[in-house]
Parts: sequence; structure tokens; C-alpha cells
Amino acid sequence: MTTLTQTSKMTNYRWVICALLFFATTINYLDRQVLSLTWPSFIGPEFGWTNDHYGTITSWFSLLYAACMLFAGRFVDWLDTKKGFLWAIGIWSFGACLHAFCGIATAGIATGTWVFEFEGAKNLIQTVGDSGKIINISVMLFISCRFILALGEAGNFPAAIKATAEYNPKRARAFSTSIFNSGATIGAMIAPACVLYIADAFGWEAAFLLIGLLGFVWMGFWVFLYKKPEQHPRVNKAELAYIHSDKDSTPSGGDGSRKLTFIECFKFKQTWAFAFGKFMTDGVWWFYLFWMPKYLKSVFGLEGTAQVLPLTVLYTIVMLSLIGGWLPSYFIDRKRLDPYAGRMRSMLIFAFFPLLALFAQPLGAYSYWLPVALIGIACAAHQAWSANIFSTVGDMFPKTAIATITGIGGMAGGVGSFIIQKGAGQLFDFAGAAKMRFLGFEGEPAGYFIVFIICAVAYLVGWCVMKALVPRYKPIVVR
Repeated sequence: MTTLTQTSKMTNYRWVICALLFFATTINYLDRQVLSLTWPSFIGPEFGWTNDHYGTITSWFSLLYAACMLFAGRFVDWLDTKKGFLWAIGIWSFGACLHAFCGIATAGIATGTWVFEFEGAKNLIQTVGDSGKIINISVMLFISCRFILALGEAGNFPAAIKATAEYNPKRARAFSTSIFNSGATIGAMIAPACVLYIADAFGWEAAFLLIGLLGFVWMGFWVFLYKKPEQHPRVNKAELAYIHSDKDSTPSGGDGSRKLTFIECFKFKQTWAFAFGKFMTDGVWWFYLFWMPKYLKSVFGLEGTAQVLPLTVLYTIVMLSLIGGWLPSYFIDRKRLDPYAGRMRSMLIFAFFPLLALFAQPLGAYSYWLPVALIGIACAAHQAWSANIFSTVGDMFPKTAIATITGIGGMAGGVGSFIIQKGAGQLFDFAGAAKMRFLGFEGEPAGYFIVFIICAVAYLVGWCVMKALVPRYKPIVVR
């Protein structure tokens, strides 16, 4: 009797996989945040960058990320989850570490003298009279490093969404996605303390190196802990039955469906709905992620380690996004809605919270804590929205196409981010130089107010178009 009870009790190994995905996403966002945190006080003054130079680097990262996302999903589907994720995090960790040597390379290219030491390179750069030369070389080198980072990071979400679909039935995927996706919030939350203190104590180069090395540590755990649930000795029959409890969920992972070709994926309105939702909203999250340190410096005079507490508080608020995984389950289980309807209703609710960003700039006149809190809530809404829009892919498409569709949506999100990053950099420099006025604000604060307005309405626009393209639940079945 004891043996029967032990063998019939369901294992919970899917949460080990969820934890691995959470840590990968945390590392992903730690690596992504190092530049945005170090450029206002460390890198920018060293190389003479303006807002437009930084905007150029972040916008090219977004565009390169978009291009890589288009193929990363297909690459993960082809190589499969385990190998695909290993390649992805290995490449982006290498790219993250490579940023640390941009100063040495800038000094060497600009002067023809190579000094393989960080402080020596800084001193050599100071001897160059042509500041434009230093700016151009350093910007191109950082764009090159961002390309390698983008190439690897593009594989994170397609592989993570695919692994989530492999280890969870449809009704549980949004909750699992919201947990691993919260790694983006945790990464952004702990990055200010980690990165700014490392940069202040040891130099900005050390921040890129130490944070970048974390990915290689994660790879060791992934190699030994990940297998398909059907093949994993720690997944028993009860858990496997739960994982495949959907009618269309089989060990082969695709309802018997053949693999969709890349071109075929674009024939479905479901693909375009997902892609448009990502196009409208991914850039908003990246704008907050990449520009909040500069916003705090330009508008409130906070820089360096003085930014640690407000940025940490902001991203702590973002942890409210975990409700993003619970709410659709409530609509699906309690209100008996189909998965797509439950997620779309949840996403509509989440789309209203970013409107609070409309008040961030006006209320900043009283205290910087008010925009920090309001933008934190807007970011929490984004992460809740993001967990659900990712899960709509698993609702609509067979498992064999999930990473590909996720990659297409990521590409669209990257294009949207390119537009907002490049536009923001140019707008802030123009607003500051021309002393532009907008609704009572002047200079860079006026520029930030304009971008906050765009960010506030993006989710409602995205939801309306998604609903128009796919009004009802309609899964794709390909034989």
C-alpha cells in the first residue's frame, strides 16, 4: 500500500524547470541592464556620448534583436529546447563580457597604441584631441557587442516558452510564464545595486565581466537538469498525465501536427495579432528599462549609487505582475472562459494601468518618488500583459511551432523598440538644446512627458487590434 501511494503521488519536477527558466531570464535582464545603468555616470562621460549616441546604440540593439528573434525561434524549434537554450545563453554571455573591452579597443584603434589594461586605456583616450573620433569608434564597438548580445538573448524567450509548453498544460502555462517572466523584473530590480556598486568600486568594465559570467554558471545546471518530461526519470506517470491533460497535448507535442514552414506561419491572423501586440508594447518596457537611469539623472539630478534605492523600489513594485498569471486562471477555471478569452479579458484589464504614466511627469514636481511608483505600476502591468500575450501562442499553435511564432512576435517587438529608442534619444537632445516646451514642461522633461504619453496608450491600441484580428478562440491545427 505504501509503495502504491508513493508511486501514484504526482511529482512536481515542472517547477524545477520553471526555476531554471526564471534564473535564465534574470541573468538575461541583468546583462541587458549593465549598459543603461553605467552609461550616464561612467561610460558616457568617458567617451563623450550624448542622448542620441546612447539612443543609437540601444535602437540598434533593438533592431538587431528583432532580426535575430525572427530566426531564433526557428533555430530553437530546429535544434530543440535543450541545445537551443545552451547556444543562446552561451552566445549572449560571451557578448556581455565583451563589452568590458570596448575601452581598450577604442584606445587602440584611435591611437594605434594598444594598452591591455583598463585604466591605461582610459588615460590613452584622454590624449586623443579628436573627440568625434573617440565617439564614433566607441559607439561602433558597443553596437558590435550589442549585436552578439542580441544574437544570444533572442533565443531566451522562444526557448523558455517552448520549455513551458513542454512541461505544462495550457491552463497552467500563463502562471508558469508569469513566474519565469518575473525574472525580468528581478533582474532589473537587483541590477542597480549589483551593477552600480561594482562599477563604482572596480570600474564599469568589471560590471560587464562579473554579470556576464553568470550565464556560464547557469549552463552547467541546464545540462544536468533538463530533459523532455517523457524522458526525465524525475517526472512520474502522474505528473506526465497532468502535463498532457489537454485534449491536444501529446508526448509528441503537436496534436499529430506536422511542422509549419516559416512562410506558412505568416498566413495566420493569429500570428499577426501576436506580432502587433508585441510591436506596440515591447518598446515601452525597453524604454523604461533603458532610460529610467538617465531620466532620474536628467530630471531629478540623481546619478550613480544615488539611483539604487529608487530603481530598486520601482522594480520591486513590478513584482505585482505575478497576478498576471493568476487572473486568467480565474477567468478560465471559475468563469469557464476558453483560454484565449480568459487571457484577452485579463490583458484588457492590464492595459488600463499603464495610463498612470500620464501623471508621472506632472506629479514629479512634488517628489521623484511619485513617478517612480507610477512607472513601477505601469511596468508591472506590462509584465502581466507580457506573460499572457506569450501564452496566447501556446493556446493557438501546436507545440512544434511555438518557438517560431514567439520569435516572429519578438522580431515585431524589437522593431517597435528600435523606433522608440532612437526617437527618444533624438527627442531628448533636441528638447534640451531647443528648450522645447510641452504642456508646461521645458527641455528634456518635456521630451520625457511626450514619450510617457505614447507609452501610456500603447497597450489599449495593441489590445484593440489583436481583438479585431482574432475575436474568438481558434486554435491552429495542421495535418
